[in-house]
Amino acid sequence: MKGWIAFLNILKKDVKTYYLKPPNISWGIIFPLSWTLMQLIRTPGGSILQLLPGLISMSVLFGTTSMLAVTITFERSGRSFDRLLLAPISLSTMVLAKIMGAVLFGVFNSFVPVIFAAFFVNLSAVNWALVLPAVFLIAATSTLMGLLIAVSAKQVFEAQTFSNFFRFPMLFLCGLFVPLSSVPIFLRPLSYCLPLTYGTDILNGAIIGAGTLSPLLCFGVLIAFALALFLLCRHNINRKWIM
Repeated sequence: MKGWIAFLNILKKDVKTYYLKPPNISWGIIFPLSWTLMQLIRTPGGSILQLLPGLISMSVLFGTTSMLAVTITFERSGRSFDRLLLAPISLSTMVLAKIMGAVLFGVFNSFVPVIFAAFFVNLSAVNWALVLPAVFLIAATSTLMGLLIAVSAKQVFEAQTFSNFFRFPMLFLCGLFVPLSSVPIFLRPLSYCLPLTYGTDILNGAIIGAGTLSPLLCFGVLIAFALALFLLCRHNINRKWIM
């Protein structure tokens, strides 16, 4: 019970301190909206439905990794994170509480292009039973990848720079806007080593019926990635910040 109280208090503090600030909320709206407009202008003719899976995935990816880099590195530099490590709670509870705020922010980001698309196309055929858990798992795996990078960074700009080394290549390797069949064959094995590939495939199947893999397989892979990344992040925090 004490663990859940600590979890909720840490989450509440992060949401209030970081995620509900007007600049973050406006950034969460403007960034995916600007990409939606850019892609729609680039490829006019009612193609926003085809772009929607990639826009959702990209909004979640950038929202989660960016915000977590800010919260973790800022608290480390201010040494407030050290007090959390000394608190009488388990390391797993603390890590889950820190990542949950970024996950929720990523889910919020994902609905900005959805709301925008609803004004132009009919979304009644979308399989929301697949979209919602897929968005959550994309947010979870992206957040954990961001945490893995934030553990090694000392300043916010370092975490953001490191994040860009994997975020921008993923735009082209994970089928967001370029089909995997168009990716050079020697790069495709790398594409299938990235969790965003499987999340985007679920969204493609649920929104436009263009999924190439079994949704059950994709969900299983995403859950496996989330668990592996969580354990790796927990190990690195314990090794670098506690030992």
